[in-house]
Amino acid sequence: MSEKTQNESPMQAIIHNYIETEKSLVTQLNFQANHSLTIGGFREEIWKQLFQQIIPKKYVIEQSVFLMDSNGKVSNEVDLAIFDEMYTPYIFRNGRIKFIPIEAVAAVIQCKSTNVNSKKTDKYDLEEWCQSINDLNTSGDSVTRVISELKQGPAKSQSGTRPIKILCALKEPPKNIIDNDGNFDFYVIADMEEKSTNKIESVDKNKSNYKIKIIIPHEDDWDLGDWHEELNMRGNIKTGFEKKILNRTLSEYKITYQDQPVSLLSLNLQLNQLLMLINNPMLFPHNAYAKMFNSIGGEDNKNGTDKNRRA
Repeated sequence: MSEKTQNESPMQAIIHNYIETEKSLVTQLNFQANHSLTIGGFREEIWKQLFQQIIPKKYVIEQSVFLMDSNGKVSNEVDLAIFDEMYTPYIFRNGRIKFIPIEAVAAVIQCKSTNVNSKKTDKYDLEEWCQSINDLNTSGDSVTRVISELKQGPAKSQSGTRPIKILCALKEPPKNIIDNDGNFDFYVIADMEEKSTNKIESVDKNKSNYKIKIIIPHEDDWDLGDWHEELNMRGNIKTGFEKKILNRTLSEYKITYQDQPVSLLSLNLQLNQLLMLINNPMLFPHNAYAKMFNSIGGEDNKNGTDKNRRA
């Protein structure tokens, strides 16, 4: 152990550990290979391990899943889904095929192994993926037991949720993609390009070119009250009552050390603060899903269900 390490305080050691973890992640994520499908899965696994290190154990992370709602809508394939499986059932799970109800999902992550640019195909693919998530709606048709009674419907402070949307990539996307409000809430970039303006100077592996970059489009202009309304009051009248006590922005959770950002530690605090606002799961609407599946059988199925209920 070096003298410098021995003289560090525990908090300095934690910060240095985050810095070293960032370097290792960027190096692994930028590993090049000839088999694109294999390397894509390899990178997804690395991103998964990153989020497993920082989110609470109440959440599960699954790869390659589909999200669905009680209206029968299904999302595009989601690379990584962060969700609470304590009270919300899988709608379907067979081997690697998984359908997860939107009510359980706290965050969705799209992992890009290739560079994202402003050409129409890339922009369309990302916007289509985000829209397939935005199109899903949680249902308030739920029943549960609270302390003194049976309670029907969602809590007033959580009437319609949507998951936090995260893009993990190796290069920073163009501004027109980041600035689109319907797209992602977080961009996590593992770019190891040389940052020096001197093209002759060699890349310094100890400096910022081996660090994760976090971009949050609404980091400065949304306070926690805005995030609460966006993530918990979707599709409903926004009251604004939370603004009185939640007037801080995510920029206040950013960590720097010796004038350098500690991105993974910042992401840890910023993402988990939003997860505390969502506090998934939203109460699961069993009856709404029953109605949706029964509707698939048409009128005959509905009549048969009514007869069984009367019997």
